This record gives sequence, C-alpha cells and structure tokens, in this order.
Amino acid sequence: MFDNKGKAIKALVAACACLSVFCMATPAYAHHSMTGFERNKTLTLTGIVKQFKWANPHSWIEFEVPNDKGGVDVWNAEMTAPGILVRAGWKSTLLKPGDKVMITLRPLLSGEPGGLFVSVTLADGQTYTERGAPITAVPKQ
Repeated sequence: MFDNKGKAIKALVAACACLSVFCMATPAYAHHSMTGFERNKTLTLTGIVKQFKWANPHSWIEFEVPNDKGGVDVWNAEMTAPGILVRAGWKSTLLKPGDKVMITLRPLLSGEPGGLFVSVTLADGQTYTERGAPITAVPKQ
C-alpha cells in the first residue's frame, strides 16, 4: 500500500513540475511579441541620449526629443540582446548620456513615445544597426 502512495506522490510532483515549466514558458513567448509596434512604419528622431541600458534580455536607449511646447519628450527605443549587438559592432560604451543622436525606430501602436529600434546615427556620421557592421556615412563635401 505504501508503494502506491509513493507512486501517486511522484506522479503529482512530476505533474506540478511540468505545469510550472509550461506556465513559465508562456510569458516568455508573449514577451517577445512584436504586435505593439508599427511594423510597416519608421520614424526618425533627433535627440540627446539620456540613458543607454546594456542589459538582457533587451537593451534600451532612452533619449530626449524636443517637442512643440519648448520642452522635451522622453522616448524609449527597445533593442535586442547585448550578445547580438556585439556581433553587429556595438560596445556597451558606444552611447553615453549627453550624446546627440538620430534614431530610427518602428513606433508603438499606442502612440506613446517609444518603439522598436532600427538604427542610430552618431554625431560623427556613423550609423549602427542591430544586425550588421557599422555603416560609415559618406563625408559631406
């Protein structure tokens, strides 16, 4: 009789473990959804870097963009993971607070100031994306 109880407890523990794994996987899947972004539209903004967050699972650029009222709006550009950025030529020190940048992103559907990162152009004319080597701008003549 004790043997059947032991088997029942083991089965219950295994079922709970499987359910826990499933529950943890569902939010991870939902987290990577791109449904909140205008996938067929890009927006290019010029502003000043407020913060560059080099972190997993996504890096972020927080930047200030002048608005029509004489103030600034704080925008957030969601990026990919640092490991992918490194392969594209990035360093964690590439962007610093106070840097003037031009950022292209796919805006949020909600209209809030943010979006999915596409590229950044630095003051020296170099453009960086998430997937490729840095692009050097053609010098102005």
